[in-house]
Amino acid sequence: QVQLVESGGGLVQAGDSLRLSCVASGRTGSNYAMGWFRQAPGKEREFVAAIRWNGGTRYYADSVKGRFTISRDNAKNTVYLQINSLKPEDTANYYCAADIQTARVRMGTPSNWGRGTQVTVSS
Repeated sequence: QVQLVESGGGLVQAGDSLRLSCVASGRTGSNYAMGWFRQAPGKEREFVAAIRWNGGTRYYADSVKGRFTISRDNAKNTVYLQINSLKPEDTANYYCAADIQTARVRMGTPSNWGRGTQVTVSS
């Protein structure tokens, strides 16, 4: 199993930027695909972004393209989510995910989940 711990969330104003981090530990390996999801109050969890194990291919939800950037540092077992031009509708709990298979991350069925970090955007 892989343990995932997110950080970097907080209360920000619309237009601000944030960088979320997710550190993996346990049975880790640089061959895991990783991703980010978010869940707003009263809504289902939704896919945000994913990155293949080598960082060569990145995937984004249409709703975040152009503002969100996913990246990873395999030497640090860490994946990042840079969020620019934050909007109130970005308010959600952001979860990190990891799986050997990239498809599982993209489909929202990864084997490993973090507990999330809350992002709240005020208007």
